[in-house]
Amino acid sequence: MTGYMGNKDDLLKRLRRAEGQVRGIARMVEDDQYCIDVLTQVSAATKALETVALSLLSDHLNHCVAEASAEGGPVAEEKLREANDAIARLVRS
Repeated sequence: MTGYMGNKDDLLKRLRRAEGQVRGIARMVEDDQYCIDVLTQVSAATKALETVALSLLSDHLNHCVAEASAEGGPVAEEKLREANDAIARLVRS
């Protein structure tokens, strides 16, 4: 069972909204809209995806990492490494 199961509907709703934003951005480019207006929409879509990422990370820490930590050993070490790597990817992006 994934950590986001209780949050799945909200995540899908946010992803559909971000998908719509990206389609809107493509239309803006096709229609030769003003650069700053396009950049504003790119920023909004980026923020929407960051919100999804942070929600998934929180769910992962609270479910997957917490369970592995209770178990201990190599499983816990692996889950902590995965979480650290995911955080590093988010910070770099």
